Amino acid sequence: MSDTAMQRLTYLFDNGEFTEIGSLVKSGGVITAYGYVEGSPVYAFSQDVSVNSGAVGVTQAEKIAKVYDLASRTGVPVVGIYDSCGADLSDGFGALDAYGELLKRVSELSGVVPQISVVAGVCAGCSAMMAAGADIVIAAKDAAIFTSPNSKISDLAENAAKNGTVSVTAENDEQAIKKARELAAKLPQNNLSPLPMYEFEESGEAFGANAAEQAKAICDADSITVLGEEYGKCAYTALATIGGSTVGVCGTDISSGKLTDDDCSKLARFVRLCDAFAVPVITLVNTEGFEADDAAEMAGAVKSMTRLAHSYAEATTVKLAVITGKAYGAAYIALAGKNANADMTFALPNAVISPVDPLAAAEILRHDDLKGAEDTEAKRRELAAEYVEASASAVKAAEHGSIDAVTEAENVRSTLINALDIMSGKRISRLPKKHSNIPM
Repeated sequence: MSDTAMQRLTYLFDNGEFTEIGSLVKSGGVITAYGYVEGSPVYAFSQDVSVNSGAVGVTQAEKIAKVYDLASRTGVPVVGIYDSCGADLSDGFGALDAYGELLKRVSELSGVVPQISVVAGVCAGCSAMMAAGADIVIAAKDAAIFTSPNSKISDLAENAAKNGTVSVTAENDEQAIKKARELAAKLPQNNLSPLPMYEFEESGEAFGANAAEQAKAICDADSITVLGEEYGKCAYTALATIGGSTVGVCGTDISSGKLTDDDCSKLARFVRLCDAFAVPVITLVNTEGFEADDAAEMAGAVKSMTRLAHSYAEATTVKLAVITGKAYGAAYIALAGKNANADMTFALPNAVISPVDPLAAAEILRHDDLKGAEDTEAKRRELAAEYVEASASAVKAAEHGSIDAVTEAENVRSTLINALDIMSGKRISRLPKKHSNIPM
């Protein structure tokens, strides 16, 4: 067994200490173990590419399966450290059956205990499918995750981050595993466990213009771990703490454009992760809506929007929304609408909440006033401003009951802390069903 596979486990566990499982089993290629991460138990396996290229056969699969079985019985998270070129071809059908068993266990445990994959080297074939089945995938920048042996290996970790397969990239395997420690510590042990609590300090950051800056202002100092930074650039997702308790922060940035399919997928996936483990979701909304040009419509924009709205509506965890700028139409309904998704919705004084873009509203409602104007565009903007003041301001939304309160930027953090506290006992019952049929 190589020092590398063993060393990677020391990066994960507190003080580098762990107990190996099945240490006398006569099989190379993988080490299985348990130990503690920030004082909480975690199971892990670390593949060893130096032994038969880390190939997974029946014996190696049985060791990994044992980890999943133990995690299922005890409600403890699993961290998988991947460095394997795929199945052991000498095992033939046995290797295929073994991978089938592992993929089944990954799926069965999904939403029961947190699963984190660390792609430390090569992660090929069925191993790539296993790794991608985890809640969060972290990769060293020189690692590669792919299914086809004909793939170009160079820069595949970077490509996987851009297409959303990888949530976080790190400089090397050590930093990737330390990031796994950080995330494992933020998530609860399982879907029935309470959220972890930490001592905290306020960040002192000003409430900025975009979601990333705003998250720094409302979350505890140095508590934010951003996920999916290279994917869905108009959307922001991160795990953090507010008042010492874990939250998921979603955001939309109007400066990056309207929401695309990637943005919808990124937000939907993150909300489902948070909901699986009862992590409250804070959504910072500033968007003019969904991309709706011909290309987007041809690509299935309606399906993307529906998937996002479905994920929010289905989630029973605490959901709080803050409208920091614009919230138009379907995007408002999906992300911040009280009647559809949010438990509580707040807005900054300058927020604009409208069924359509105010310029379009002015065109529709005040079309006659535009006739004969010397500067039609200037007149349209004037009428749009009048429309916002009369019908689409934060105050008007509050008067109508569409939002709960208007709050100043400097008070958003305290407003959220109070709301999280009062909503901590949230209980909700759903109609009995096997599962929802979310648009994919």
